Amino acid sequence: MLIGELSRRTGVRAHQLRYYEAQGLLEPCRGSSGYREYSDDAVLTVLQIRKLLDAGLSTEDIGYLQPCVSGAAPDLEPCAELRDVLRTRLKGLDEQIDTLTRSREALRDYIAATETKP
Repeated sequence: MLIGELSRRTGVRAHQLRYYEAQGLLEPCRGSSGYREYSDDAVLTVLQIRKLLDAGLSTEDIGYLQPCVSGAAPDLEPCAELRDVLRTRLKGLDEQIDTLTRSREALRDYIAATETKP
């Protein structure tokens, strides 16, 4: 299928599909006309990429993890590289949440202080 059809079937814009290709996440063939041609498996791959991006993983992480990914969920095979990347990403998210929580509390304190002054 051509990039337009893959875009329609996945709901992902063509420029994003080209980006995934540039990141090494998708590997289309080139037809005799030079157009990108994708196999039916590309639909599953794109859906996996989208779900992993939604989980907060970077395209670099996803490229590293692709050998451990199967199925539409996606299902993750228990490989050491996968656990290390996921744990590292989770640690980073926890640190961001802690920082945001402290910022929120500081802002609440400032708001409360300004509301008590005449």
